[in-house]
Amino acid sequence: MHGNGNQVRNYYIRIKFLKAAICTKYGPPEVLQIKEVDKPAPLDNEVLIKVKASNVADADYRVRGFRVPTAMWLPARIMMGLTKPKRSILGAEFSGVISEVGNNVSRFKKGDSVLGVSLPTFGAYGEYLCVQEDSPLVKKPIEIPWNEAAAIPIGAKTANYYLDKAKIQPGQKVLIYGASGSVGTYAIQIARNKGARVTGVCSKKNFELIKALGAEKVVDYNDENWHKGVKDYDVFFQAVDKCPFAIAETTLKNEATYINISNPMPSIVMLFGKLKKNYTLILAKDFPQSIDDLKYLIDLIAKEEIKVVIDSVFDLNNIIQAHHYVDRGHKRGNVVITISET
Repeated sequence: MHGNGNQVRNYYIRIKFLKAAICTKYGPPEVLQIKEVDKPAPLDNEVLIKVKASNVADADYRVRGFRVPTAMWLPARIMMGLTKPKRSILGAEFSGVISEVGNNVSRFKKGDSVLGVSLPTFGAYGEYLCVQEDSPLVKKPIEIPWNEAAAIPIGAKTANYYLDKAKIQPGQKVLIYGASGSVGTYAIQIARNKGARVTGVCSKKNFELIKALGAEKVVDYNDENWHKGVKDYDVFFQAVDKCPFAIAETTLKNEATYINISNPMPSIVMLFGKLKKNYTLILAKDFPQSIDDLKYLIDLIAKEEIKVVIDSVFDLNNIIQAHHYVDRGHKRGNVVITISET
């Protein structure tokens, strides 16, 4: 009898206390620590997800390192947390299996395989996660593996949103700067899918990958004169904010579109270009998380019309190494974190 009691107690501990990567303060990857946490319980309009995989998304390492514009330092600290993130378990996107549903949930049932976005509350760096039923959450097709599914929701949706805003037309010339990152690899394929002629700008080691994804031309950004022979583009898509607008402008025709997914504020040079050459400026903003858009992208990926590019896979215990790898700034596509194998 005593032995059975111990078995019950140990089982309770195993399901009650779960692993998660806790962000203990702002700083380098070492601020992430694996700790035991309580298993969350879903509210009436929520589902509880056993997380299979997450990703080192831009939001994750920016919050962890508190990488915000200087002018936004104080309001960001007030909003995000004064000495450490208010949401201590990061992880902005995920794939997993629904293990419980709230009383008012109708879109999903226990056992559904799903993928989605956990912003603004984060939480996907833990074994279990609660999200609202009406959040950007969709069923995962069986054709898409768990690791790939976790690398879709933010990168693919970001690329698709900004290219839709640019109203890409078949035959237009689109230049993607930072083509080998998560958003860049999706942007190449989505622009190509829309009929555009794509040029990718990246390091020489990634040329083969970028061509395989559908770019007609690839240019090495390490060449300081890379832009000299790159002219008359309809769209400049800046997936990595490392190219000055003055250089980007030399590649554009009049009445072209400039996209920057990282910079929310137009510079004087941008505004002058808009006035002089009638550029359309599409800058960083919080955009609607459309479930229909995510379903559309999932369908393209399930049909293998778009590929998910995964650079590396780390397990949760090695999350510090994963963030160090991403911080170096040379990843190709996505860096995935496996949370649960069962």
